[in-house]
Amino acid sequence: MSAAVVLAAAGDQLPEDVGKSGPLGLLLIVVLLIATALLVKSMSRHLKRLPRSFDPEDDEPQVVVPDTPAELLEPPPGPGQELLDTLRRAPLAIEPPRDDDGRPDAPRSRG
Repeated sequence: MSAAVVLAAAGDQLPEDVGKSGPLGLLLIVVLLIATALLVKSMSRHLKRLPRSFDPEDDEPQVVVPDTPAELLEPPPGPGQELLDTLRRAPLAIEPPRDDDGRPDAPRSRG
């Protein structure tokens, strides 16, 4: 009985080429490997063109050359000093309340 089971199983075998890769699969793998190699080469070339750092180079001190001799005697303004001077000269953005706002029917404030 066991011999009959073995002979029946031997007759139900699959053909020899099932489960084996053919030459088309090998070609596909080779093409993908070549494409990957070319992409790596291209990316490394692009990365070599980038600078090491995008930070501005602060290694060298900046030399300021004055335009007039008077600037040699005056101390340079501090950071933001020009903005502060401009704001001091500008009109006030918020004005105090006025007693008369120009309307004829406006109520008068007492006090």
